[in-house]
Amino acid sequence: MKVLVIGNGAREHALCRSLSLDPDVTELHCAPGNAGIAEVARLHPVDALDGAAVTALATGLGAGLVVVGPEAPLVAGVADAVREAGIPVFGPSGEAAQLEGSKAFAKDVMAAAGVPTARSYVCTNADEVAEALDAFGAPYVVKDDGLAAGKGVVVTDDLEAAKAHAAHCERVVIEEFLDGPEVSLFAVTDGETVVPLQPAQDFKRALDGDEGPNTGGMGAYSPLPWADPKLVEEVLETVLRPTVDEMRRRGTPFSGLLYAGLAITSRGVRVIEFNARFGDPETQVVLARLRTPLAGVLLAAATGTLGDLEPLRWSEDAAVTVVVASHNYPGTPRTGDPITGLDAVAVQDAPHTYVLHAGTRREGDTVVSAGGRVLSVTATGSGLEQARRRAYTALDRIGLEGSQHRTDIAAKAAEAAQAAKTGA
Repeated sequence: MKVLVIGNGAREHALCRSLSLDPDVTELHCAPGNAGIAEVARLHPVDALDGAAVTALATGLGAGLVVVGPEAPLVAGVADAVREAGIPVFGPSGEAAQLEGSKAFAKDVMAAAGVPTARSYVCTNADEVAEALDAFGAPYVVKDDGLAAGKGVVVTDDLEAAKAHAAHCERVVIEEFLDGPEVSLFAVTDGETVVPLQPAQDFKRALDGDEGPNTGGMGAYSPLPWADPKLVEEVLETVLRPTVDEMRRRGTPFSGLLYAGLAITSRGVRVIEFNARFGDPETQVVLARLRTPLAGVLLAAATGTLGDLEPLRWSEDAAVTVVVASHNYPGTPRTGDPITGLDAVAVQDAPHTYVLHAGTRREGDTVVSAGGRVLSVTATGSGLEQARRRAYTALDRIGLEGSQHRTDIAAKAAEAAQAAKTGA
C-alpha cells in the first residue's frame, strides 16, 4: 500500500515513523513534511489546505490511503475532496470536523448525546461575556469558538485577562472550571465501530510546575499509572460511542480520529473538548506503545471495516516525550537557528530514544528551527522513570540557541509509580 500523510509537525512525523515500520506500506509520502520526516518519507510541496491539490497529488502517486494530520485541512474539507475521488482517507469530513472547528457545535452535540461536560455559555458581545464570567466566577475559562492551534484557551483568576482574551475572539465559549487531572484519550472510528487507544497526559503550560502561558503542548506520557483501570471503558461508553452515534444520527458520520480531552473531576469524568485528529504531543507517546501495525488500523477506519479488526496490541513499556521549543514560544518564535546533536542521539540513544521533528527545515547540510515547537524527544522504558531518564539524556545532547523545555514532564507520575511499586 502507498500512503500519503498530510501535515508537517511532530504528530505527522510520529505517524510517518509508525507507518514506515509497517511491512504493508510499500511507499510512504508526506506533504509538505519537514526535515525529520524526509528521513522516512518522500516529501512533496503542496498546500495542505487545498483539497484539489492534495487530491491531485494522491491520485498521481496512486495512493491507497491518505492520512490528514492537522485540524485546519480537515475543517477546510480536504478529506471530502480526497474521498470524492475514490481514495480511502483517514480523517473526518469538513462537517464532522466541526466537533473541533466550533466549540459551540461540540457543546450542542454533547448535550444531545448526553455526554458529561462543563456547563457553558456561548457569547458574542462584551455584555454576554461579563454576565457569563460573573455567573461562573474564578478561575475563568474562556475558549475561542474556532480553531486556534491549541492556544485559544485562557484559564485565569484575572477577570481583566479573561475579558481581554474574549475581546479578541468573534465568538467565545465561557465555561465553569473543571477540577482534577486532565487526560487525553484517542479513539479510531469508522463512524460506527469505536476503538479506543491508550490514554495519555500532556502538559499545556509553558513552564515547570504548570506555570506560564498555555501552549500547544510541552510534553506527554503514557500509560497513566494513577488512573482508574476502568477509565477507558467508562469513557468509551459515556463519551466516545454516544458522540459517534449522535454524529451518525445527524447525518454527518464521524470517521477518523476522535480525541476526547477529559477532566477527572470530583464529580466524575467530564469532557473539556473534542479534537478531530491525533493530538500533539500525545500522539508521540501513544504510537510509541502501539504494537499493531498502524496502516491497517487507519485503512479499516477509512473503509468502514473497523469492526473486522483484531484487538489492538500494546507494549507494556512506558513512553515519555519532551518538547523542545524555540526562543519566545508561545509568542512569536525565533526561527532559523541551527540544531545540533541529532546525529549523536541517533547513534547513542537508539532504539529506545528518538527525535521527532515539529518545526524544522533543512538548509544545505544543516537542520534549522522553523516554528514554535521544534522537536519532540521521545523515549520508551520499562517504566516512566526509565523513559524520562532516557528522554532527558538525549535532550541534553541537542543544541538549539535560545530554546526552552520543561524539566518536569511525567515527574510526578513517575514518582507515584515508583512509590506504588515499593509500597511507600
